[in-house]
Amino acid sequence: MAPTSTPETPFGRALTAMVTPFTADGALDLEGAQRLAVHLVDAGNDGLVVNGTTGESPTTTDAEKEALVRAVLEAVGDRAHVVAGVGTNDTHHTLELARQAERAGAHGLLVVTPYYNKPPQEGLYRHFTAVADATGLPVMLYDIPGRSGVPIATETIVRLGEHPRIVANKDAKGDLAAASWGIARSGLAWYSGDDMLNLPLLSVGAVGFVSVVAHVVTPELRAMVDAYVAGDAAKATEIHQRLLPVFTGMFRTQGVITTKAALNLQGLPAGPLRLPLVEATEAEIDQLRRDLADGGVHL
Repeated sequence: MAPTSTPETPFGRALTAMVTPFTADGALDLEGAQRLAVHLVDAGNDGLVVNGTTGESPTTTDAEKEALVRAVLEAVGDRAHVVAGVGTNDTHHTLELARQAERAGAHGLLVVTPYYNKPPQEGLYRHFTAVADATGLPVMLYDIPGRSGVPIATETIVRLGEHPRIVANKDAKGDLAAASWGIARSGLAWYSGDDMLNLPLLSVGAVGFVSVVAHVVTPELRAMVDAYVAGDAAKATEIHQRLLPVFTGMFRTQGVITTKAALNLQGLPAGPLRLPLVEATEAEIDQLRRDLADGGVHL
């Protein structure tokens, strides 16, 4: 049974965009994924996003994606929202992945803006609507123009918000003005997709975040969002400022690279990366240790 949700927080408040652990030879590590999922939920996450960018979805097969969803659901699905990333730049393939995730038992879908082919806004609208029509699952849009090449315009987000199964937006646009208008006009539950902007987005109406740095600081991020929701903006700000070195350090290079390095340093399941991503260098790992230590995380 899926965890309890509300219209305001359909996937909870604190979610981690989970890496996909691999074995030393590069195979999918399902047992490791289950252990990591349990660790993250025990640390305070309401949900996990699997098969997203941080999960190296561009280099995992459809069969691996299904197996990962099933494994994580088995481990934590009774107490955390398991949201499956299904977005591609091919609408037909995205629909197949959405139906596969529904059959596997996922609680929701994360659908990124189609990348590389740079569709117009009408193409985005039809793409997202087709995905929402394909299953009975709630959908979280994922607006990340830095990766997709095309932003979801506020007017398009407002139109999409009229669909009964499009319930949320993961915002990695880095535009607080656009976010303010989108939150005010769309009625969607808004989730930060940029860790540095978790608190600023809460201040304009976001309900939570889908975080990468939560792999190493879930308790602190949990305390920050809980403090803000409870009306203690000063405490939330103090936590945000204390974590600034972590936010910076985890993105000095591609986020999956540093996240897997941090997890490996902690002895948590992560393993290697698949090309074209590469392992962190010794210099990058040393810098990561310093950045995390400056934010109170000692590995």
